[in-house]
Amino acid sequence: MADNVELVRQLLSEKSDEKTKVSGERFFKETVRLYGVRAVDVRKIASSTFKQIARLSKHEIFDFCEQLWQSQIMEEAMIACHWSYALRKQYAPEDFATFEGWVNRYVSNWATCDTLCNHTIGTFLERFPEFVETMKTWCLSENRWVRRASAVSFILPAKKGLFKENLFDIADRLLLDGDDLVQKGYGWMLKELAEAYEEEVYQFILERRAVMPRTALRYAIEKMPAEKKREAMKRV
Repeated sequence: MADNVELVRQLLSEKSDEKTKVSGERFFKETVRLYGVRAVDVRKIASSTFKQIARLSKHEIFDFCEQLWQSQIMEEAMIACHWSYALRKQYAPEDFATFEGWVNRYVSNWATCDTLCNHTIGTFLERFPEFVETMKTWCLSENRWVRRASAVSFILPAKKGLFKENLFDIADRLLLDGDDLVQKGYGWMLKELAEAYEEEVYQFILERRAVMPRTALRYAIEKMPAEKKREAMKRV
């Protein structure tokens, strides 16, 4: 088991670059640990190494993912996300506890939050919509990344127009959250939902624009027509 994880670490080390590392560290407000590997190379390493473990059981691969997450190094977390998403055809209801645990224990910046949630958790929720109600409890977490996750896990479903009323409910639960990254998260969710339900999202925003944080509002209306943007931004 350790050999597969060590191979990942060896390949990342070989591709590490100090300039990329310094640039990446400046990109985040939070302290992040990096090898300094370009995103395109991380994806290549993730794909090539997954081929070597693809025949193993889902639980064995999830164990590898756990080890990668535990390092708290960005590139290793991204590879764990790639591997967990590659197993999407094998997802089962009991996997929710695994994904929830990763969000709670290891996610520590918007990049790992969004990568895990957009793909792995978002796909899981489409297959097992009975967990949508559970996601709403994440809105109350003291952990900012769990609260952001409660919204950004629905980015892909929102694009498809899924779970509309539930997404409005989540946006309401997060509406007055003081964390700008949570505001951006649910604003982004509403923006994607507007692709399918522009008028309903627009009316949702108008009814709340007096209290909705400007950050969330701007994200939510980003793709709307200019006249709707102007109206939504008016102070009331």
